[in-house]
Amino acid sequence: MNGVSYWLSRMTPRPGLDFSDFVALGGLDPYGQHQLVWTFFDLPREQAPTQVPFLFRAEVRDGLPLLYVLSKDEPRDDSGKWRIESKDYRPALALGDRLAFKLRANPTVARPGDVVLGRDEAPKLRTSGLKAEQPKHRSKRHDVVMDAKQRMDWKAMPPDERPSLAQLACEAGAGWLRKREERLGCRFNPASLRVDGYRTHRMNRKRGISLSTVDFEGEMQVTDLERFTPILFNGIGPGKAFGCGLMLVRRITEK
Repeated sequence: MNGVSYWLSRMTPRPGLDFSDFVALGGLDPYGQHQLVWTFFDLPREQAPTQVPFLFRAEVRDGLPLLYVLSKDEPRDDSGKWRIESKDYRPALALGDRLAFKLRANPTVARPGDVVLGRDEAPKLRTSGLKAEQPKHRSKRHDVVMDAKQRMDWKAMPPDERPSLAQLACEAGAGWLRKREERLGCRFNPASLRVDGYRTHRMNRKRGISLSTVDFEGEMQVTDLERFTPILFNGIGPGKAFGCGLMLVRRITEK
């Protein structure tokens, strides 16, 4: 991509690494995973977590962590506790390619928040557009599942009429992904799309850091190479510093 080399790495613990080692290396929640991946690169600690030069996805296989990391620099492990398998990442794609994909995302939606106040504590007013002379509001991002619950007044619904949280997450997550097809340069196959694994992670209670994630899996078709190719390197949606946004793809071969 523009002559820049990227590495896709698969990281697994070497034999003998136990759970206490994972805790010492940052724990297994998204915040701890972020701190762990950071140790594989020669990066300044003061860099903001939203500006990290890597994307990653964490999974658990046989009770042990498995990390996929996409980065401009090749990762190294000075501790000797991790096996790192890296390869040059240069996906060769063509318009119309059918791909199988996996994605963990932090799907959010922007809603108006508090009224913006001026120095005189009076509401600031919009100066143009259809809402001219109306108060300005700060934009706040909400988890799409919680947003869907609030908009349907889920708590007030009779229990036997409420959709399950899994069903709500599937519908809200799928809608969030499909709305992005044009800007992503691809079309998702609704028949193959799986949406599950909705979780809210309380990563740092003192700092009030929380993150909701949803797992997507299925098939897609590339409809715009110029739009699609960058997302493989830059990721999708917010929460990229904490294990979200990395789309893993493989070409579907015709039988």
